[in-house]
Amino acid sequence: MLTAHWTGNSIFDIEPAALARRGIKLLLADLDNTLVPYGVPEPTSQVCAWSQALAREGITLFVLSNNRHPDRPERFSNALGVPFIGHAGKPKPGSFYRAMEQMGCTPAQTAIVGDQIFTDILGGSRAGVTTLLVEPIRLAGNPGRYLRYAAEWPFRLLTKRRAKPL
Repeated sequence: MLTAHWTGNSIFDIEPAALARRGIKLLLADLDNTLVPYGVPEPTSQVCAWSQALAREGITLFVLSNNRHPDRPERFSNALGVPFIGHAGKPKPGSFYRAMEQMGCTPAQTAIVGDQIFTDILGGSRAGVTTLLVEPIRLAGNPGRYLRYAAEWPFRLLTKRRAKPL
């Protein structure tokens, strides 16, 4: 439950065609430190291009954020043109199930990409979806982030040993 199915450096290591070959139709994505650094209000051109590449493969990108400020995930997702759930409560699986129901997808057709083991990967495992772990974009700014990532380190190493290619 605390190791991911796949790991890479960033979302840009995830090939949309590889997800499509696995039958993935819905890609849930954490926002902060996965798609963009904390505080970046709108998607970069690179994130927009990646989202469009997913769409060309028949995969819907869906922002699933624990951000407690409702305007943050809404503004970002609207600028990207994708659905979202803010204040998702990960690792509880409820928001995963709501997203899948909203998009008409099953757990077998769904994956989650995120930078945190104890929210994104654990929540995805609890919901029965494919889990994709990326490195955090930037740790600077909050000492609590360093502690959280330090606690996750053994699980990241184990994921790197066990993960399979997409």
